[in-house]
Amino acid sequence: MKCVLLRVGKGRCGWADTATEDYTRRFSRNMPWEEHRLKTEPERGDIDRVRQREGERILGRLQPGDFLVVLDERGKALDTGGFTRMLQRAQNQSTRRLVFAIGGPHGHGPAVRKRADVVLRLSSLVLNHELARVILAAQLYRVSTILWGGGYHHA
Repeated sequence: MKCVLLRVGKGRCGWADTATEDYTRRFSRNMPWEEHRLKTEPERGDIDRVRQREGERILGRLQPGDFLVVLDERGKALDTGGFTRMLQRAQNQSTRRLVFAIGGPHGHGPAVRKRADVVLRLSSLVLNHELARVILAAQLYRVSTILWGGGYHHA
């Protein structure tokens, strides 16, 4: 199963790139990783339109059968065990791509939430996009050590 991150935003944050690459390198042997940065929609006073257009970009990148996890501070909170079970569920469904989506500065629109298999929060706090992707990569690495062995996770 391949993990894909779709993120709306500018990016170009060196420390986050380094940290994300470090974690993804560690788990990519068992879960191949790819990341796509999608363009933000210019804000012209209509936030709903911005969310809609950015959502169209996210949904346009999905393939049939993708398991979509939308990252949102209003989503479901999972501990490490729950996060591991979510990945196992996707694997057990023979999911080819586990897709994580980080929305633009104004978050996700209703169409993306509706399509999601899981709406997940990484924190009750609002996280900037770069920090969210580092936390996601760190948790995927942790889960990979639970599923495929390794000394990183300690219960």
